[in-house]
This record gives sequence, structure tokens and C-alpha cells, in this order.
Amino acid sequence: MVEQAEEKAMVQFLSKFDKSPFLIRFPDNEYTIGEGDPVFTICMKKAIPLADLLKSTSIALGEAYMDGTLDIEGNLYEALDHFLGQMGSFSTDENALKKLIYSSVTKKNQKKEVSSHYDIGNDFYRLWLDETMSYSCAYFKHPTDSLYEAQKNKTERILEKLYLKEGMTLLDIGCGWGYLLIEAAKKYKVHGMGITLSDEQYKEFQKRIEEEGLQDFLTVVLMDYRDLPKTGKQFDRIVSVGMVEHVGRDHYSLFLDCVDSVLKESGIFLLHFISALKEHPGDAWIKKYIFPGGVVPSLREMLSCAAENRFHTMDVENLRLHYHRTLLCWEKNYMEHVGEVRQMFDERFVRMWDLYLSSCAATFHNGIIDVHQIIFTKGINNDLPMTRWY
Repeated sequence: MVEQAEEKAMVQFLSKFDKSPFLIRFPDNEYTIGEGDPVFTICMKKAIPLADLLKSTSIALGEAYMDGTLDIEGNLYEALDHFLGQMGSFSTDENALKKLIYSSVTKKNQKKEVSSHYDIGNDFYRLWLDETMSYSCAYFKHPTDSLYEAQKNKTERILEKLYLKEGMTLLDIGCGWGYLLIEAAKKYKVHGMGITLSDEQYKEFQKRIEEEGLQDFLTVVLMDYRDLPKTGKQFDRIVSVGMVEHVGRDHYSLFLDCVDSVLKESGIFLLHFISALKEHPGDAWIKKYIFPGGVVPSLREMLSCAAENRFHTMDVENLRLHYHRTLLCWEKNYMEHVGEVRQMFDERFVRMWDLYLSSCAATFHNGIIDVHQIIFTKGINNDLPMTRWY
């Protein structure tokens, strides 16, 4: 009787997600949500308590999938693509989850949060990223582009937008494993510095600099962006790809102040970030398991903060569908190497990471999140071409 009551309570809660019909199958009962033939099936070993769904729908469903209590019959991404367009109807008790949703932005805690994601092992990331080790949105010029070609396209496009010339100085805030700076040094002979909070990325980038013989052109430093003003350095160009999402909503202005402090007058700053239509504290499951402390800025708040530093917005490009395709490529690569992942991590992690990649692909496809590249100039720069030179 108790199990039946929990089943019905769960089904009643999920009945509002009826834009695409689906079937919920329990050991002894089946329920159809929505009208028409079900487009996917959720298989439940037991019901998720209603209190858990109300506290955080995303954590409750996500943990059930990670634990194997919930499974999807068929393709996980396709089911999520139908379901996650309705994320606006998810429940989140922000008071109960306050520490998770609004985590500390101290240097110590942000270092810990970044390490929890990026320091789980370079060998793990090599399994499903491409040869460039680029962990951000690729750029698919042609329908036939491979992930590797698309990541090269993305890097070339960014470097063209920066309007680099030989001898310039370039700072990469959140440099990852260093591919962008390596290409900038090789192609344009610029002098670059990358900063990161990830020990694993730092070691790999340092190794790559030595292997490429670029010690006279590139340096990588373990550094918090807040320490940039202390360096006394000045750069002609600054780029930041997929890093500002780790800064925290209260620190966007501080982040841009730090950029301003090391960017030369008339210099170009390219900011590439996952964005949202409106301000939102973020998804609780993603914060708990994937990106602790992560916050997705809205485009409008980033533009507003930039204006306070006399950053003139020269160009804005939305790459949402490029990220959708990038994530599908990553998920495919991941599943092709899932046996090797199982040798590194337990089954809960294996399912968690697949859920992360598939759900992100679905949220980009449904327009829950976007990704934008913005070109700013510090003050006026009349030397750039009047057309989109890239």
C-alpha cells in the first residue's frame, strides 16, 4: 500500500511534464504521461519519494539514474531532449539547498571546486575529448567536420577575432590544457601567458610547451584571476573561454575589473561563456555533482558589467547549436570508451558522467542555455576593420 501510494504521488508530480508523452514503468504497474504514443520509457525499480522531488527535482531524478533506481529504455539523450525542455517546471527548495546553490567564492573554495572537476585525471579527459584536448564549444564550419576539425575551427576563429599580430602579448584566463595559446604562438608568434587553478591542466600545459619548444613564447601559471592586478603585467589581447562560469554572480564586476587592470588601452578582450536568457542560480544536480559553485551568467548582465569598465561591445555571436553538436560528439566518444572509464571509476560515476553530457546536449538543444562569444575593446579602437573580419 505504501509503495503504491509513493508510485501515485510520483506519477502525479511528473504528470505536469506532459509536452512529450512518456511511459513510467514500475515492477507491477505502468503509467502514461501526456497524450499519444509514448516517445520514451522510464523504468523505475521503486518510486522516488515526493519530498525528494519537491526539494530538488533534478537531484532526485539525477541520483535515481546514477544509482540505477531509474533507467531509460532506449537512447538517454533522446529521452532527455524531450523532457528537459520543461526544466522551468522543476522544483527547487532554495532554502534547504542554500549552501549548495550559493557556495563560497573565496579563493580557497573556488580552487577546491575547480579541482573537483578538472583534476579527476588527464587520462580520463583524453578518452573522450579530441586530440587538441579542448573542453569547450567547437565550431562546425561544415556538416562533415569531425570534432577535431571543429575544435581547430573554433580556435582559429577566436584567434582571428583577436586580430593578432607578431610580437603581441596574449593572456588566456582559464587556459585549460593550452591548445589555444600554443596555436597563437605557432601561427602568430605572440607571447602568451595562461592561468589556471587546475594542477592537472597546469602540468599538461607545461609539458606541451616543452614538447613544442615554445618556452620563449609561452608560460603557464597556477593563479587565481583575482591576483592578476598584482602581476603588474599588461597585455595587448586577453581571451577567456568557459571560465567566467566559475566566478560567481557577485564577482562578475570584480572579474572584469581584473581584466581591465591588465589589458592595454584599445586592447581586445574576447569572452566566451555559457549563458542564459535570464539570471538563474543554476541547476542543483549540476552544482552538486559536476560543477560545484558554477553559475551561468545571462548575456545582459555580462554586457552591463562590461560597460562599467569602458569595454565597448564590438560583436556578439551565439554558438548554441555548435555546443549541442559538440556535446553529442563527446557523449559518443565517452560511450565508445565506457569500458575504460569503468576501470577508472565506479558505476555511479559512469552513469553520472553520461547523464551530464547527455543532459547538457539536451538543454542546449532546447534553448535552456546558450553559449556566447563577445568581442570587447577597452575604450575606443578605430584600427579594427569595419566589417566582421573573421
